[in-house]
Amino acid sequence: QLQLVESGGGLVQPGGSLRLSCAASGFTLGYYAIGWFRRAPGKEREGVSSISTSGNTYYSDSVKGRFTISRDNAKNMVYLEMNSLKPEDTAVYHCAAVQSIGTVPLTAPSDYYYWGQGTQVTVSS
Repeated sequence: QLQLVESGGGLVQPGGSLRLSCAASGFTLGYYAIGWFRRAPGKEREGVSSISTSGNTYYSDSVKGRFTISRDNAKNMVYLEMNSLKPEDTAVYHCAAVQSIGTVPLTAPSDYYYWGQGTQVTVSS
């Protein structure tokens, strides 16, 4: 059974850091493109970052320079390192996966097939 499980969320003060993890089971992560999305209360789902199977990355303008996505195919894990966090980063963060051989990072929710349940990130003083 293919499954994605996020972890690493929590409460952090503005300017702080968190590292989100996305653990994949039931499939070989190396053949899948991965995306991180977030949804804040009252807002639409937003694409945050994505990484292709070849390691090419995408970042939204709102997180560029502050977030870093990476993947460890040997461990079947994807990470999202989040620095200089702002209150507007508060949201539920989801990772998503789709089997892909492309080199271009996939950025739209409709590009993805498998989704995790999400982890809450709250940035507040």
